[in-house]
Amino acid sequence: MKVSIERATLLKAVSQAQSVVERRNTIPILANVLIEAEGNTASFRATDLDIEVLDRAPAVVEQAGATTVSAVTLHEIVRKLPDGALVLLTADASAGRLTVTAGRSNFSLATLPKEDFPVMASSEYSSNFTAKAEVLRRLFDKSKFAISTEETRYYLNGVYMHVAESEEGQVLRCVATDGHRLARIDAPLPAGAEAMPGVIVPRKTVGELRKLLDEDDMDIAVSVSETKVRFATPDISLTSKVIDGTFPDYSRVIPMNNTRRLEVDAGEFAKAVDRVATVSSERSRAVKLQLDEDRLVLSVNAPDSGAAEEELAVAYGDEPLEIGFNAKYLLEIASQVDRENAVFMFNSSGDPTLMREGTDTSAVYVVMPMRV
Repeated sequence: MKVSIERATLLKAVSQAQSVVERRNTIPILANVLIEAEGNTASFRATDLDIEVLDRAPAVVEQAGATTVSAVTLHEIVRKLPDGALVLLTADASAGRLTVTAGRSNFSLATLPKEDFPVMASSEYSSNFTAKAEVLRRLFDKSKFAISTEETRYYLNGVYMHVAESEEGQVLRCVATDGHRLARIDAPLPAGAEAMPGVIVPRKTVGELRKLLDEDDMDIAVSVSETKVRFATPDISLTSKVIDGTFPDYSRVIPMNNTRRLEVDAGEFAKAVDRVATVSSERSRAVKLQLDEDRLVLSVNAPDSGAAEEELAVAYGDEPLEIGFNAKYLLEIASQVDRENAVFMFNSSGDPTLMREGTDTSAVYVVMPMRV
């Protein structure tokens, strides 16, 4: 194999590949990226057996062929090469070496046979549709903060993507929860997605997928089966197993009859929570909200480190209320608000609180209170 490729193009392809590779693995081939050169394209494939990423890049192929080399080492080399360099990759199968040449730099890397590289079995996808990158980005970005990190409840370690009924009809919905907070985000249902099976997209996949979604107008081809999900652009495809489990009935957690309504500037609220939480003990980080006529007092009382209080002018016209929350959860939810105002709906100090962005009902957040 002999192939020349522009540094920036190579760096983009290799960085996507090396981020999928698990740093600590017992199978040497899984630390490698499979490089295949043919026609006028070089493709780079990496996997951890749960996720597979395939990145195609334009290249000058003098001799077609394939090899595998350490993804992390190749990435480090390419990252340190000067901008605008032309990189020549030459594989010598008999010597088990890949030579990387750029300008006066020359590297010789150990390779493993391409036959050892595990390629993820292709799945029959029961549902195929196309969605804009910005739509998918919003669905996953706004929900992923609520993904659980508790390994025992593995079915909560991802984002549940499914077709749901809303007041406006069918929607494509992403939900994540860890038992303390919940995010439910809706988008118009893309054509062809009506029969899509509900799948739980793992946390790592959600992180890798984010790299495909930077260009707003990019069309992303989404394919879903009971066991796998694939997101593809013309250059990159990301295939992942889905979490084998049943996502709980989240609708039972979303309060429907919370009547006490607080409207507050989301940015001001987040900053105020952050300020008063500075003195709170790291373990609980509890912030107390005291609500009165058009007035909100945020306070923290940490006996070992001090106390803090801040008052905000808000829109609130119901019974006075005192309620406590974990500061981190409040901050994460407030930071999701794209619009100016956040609307909180309370019932009592012991019940879950609902939050949404102004009048927009396509994004709904639930947070459990704490005793303060």
